[in-house]
Amino acid sequence: MQFQWYPGHMTKAKRQMQEDIKLIDLVIELVDARIPLASRNPDIDELGKNKARLILMNKSDLSDAGRNREWSDFFREKGYYVVCLDARSKAGMKDVTNVVMEACKEKIERDRKRGIKNRPVRAMVVGIPNVGKSTFINSYAGKACAKTGNKPGVTKGKQWIRLNKNVELLDTPGILWPKFEDQRVGLYLALIGAIKDEILNIDELSLELIKILLSDYPTVLKERYGVEEDAEPPVILGQIAENRKCISKGGELDYSKTAALLIDEFRSGKLGQITLERPKIQDGSAE
Repeated sequence: MQFQWYPGHMTKAKRQMQEDIKLIDLVIELVDARIPLASRNPDIDELGKNKARLILMNKSDLSDAGRNREWSDFFREKGYYVVCLDARSKAGMKDVTNVVMEACKEKIERDRKRGIKNRPVRAMVVGIPNVGKSTFINSYAGKACAKTGNKPGVTKGKQWIRLNKNVELLDTPGILWPKFEDQRVGLYLALIGAIKDEILNIDELSLELIKILLSDYPTVLKERYGVEEDAEPPVILGQIAENRKCISKGGELDYSKTAALLIDEFRSGKLGQITLERPKIQDGSAE
């Protein structure tokens, strides 16, 4: 399966982020906890190299708790602060402000020595499309927040959301694009729904998912669908079709309907908490 990405405004978005990052103290990067490396763009390491860094592993309710810990350790070893959360249910949100203050304690101390008191930490949220940036901003800010509007010395049109007396958030998230040189990145993004399903071959995608599950989460398919896991992926898909009564009008097994069902049940967490990548600590990559 070949995955393509055609971001028309990629260069413009990157240039905009370079300007915005000059205004802030902290970069809050959202990744999807099911694919923590595939859902980030390494350009952010260069763009935000002199800033405090916080990685939020969003949708951690859908990912494997053991691997959440592995990934948290992986990122912390690289010098990032990390919080696992689910922006939709607000689970883990309480930890964010505390970690923001911890990540920026050097900046706060520098301000104090200069006689600057109570200047809020300024942050911006960045990430690739569809990782939940807007949901996080809305959940974190809540309805009570007020946009503080333009401030002296700030580029015209910049809106700041005053979250509390300690933190202000740039209300426009920075958009990065996934790196598709590695086709596996494309596969993982497709599986979590970060690429429009209309441009994907869902049947092929479901077979790839079956391969991953057989390798990393044996018994999941048997427990959910009652299939024989020693069979080949197309045979397993057929067994799921039989067991779930996915039959077309002519009485044939409906593989496309079954593939869509399998992908949907993975994305919604009905197959259990599953992470598609795991860190290889020694060389800074994932597998």
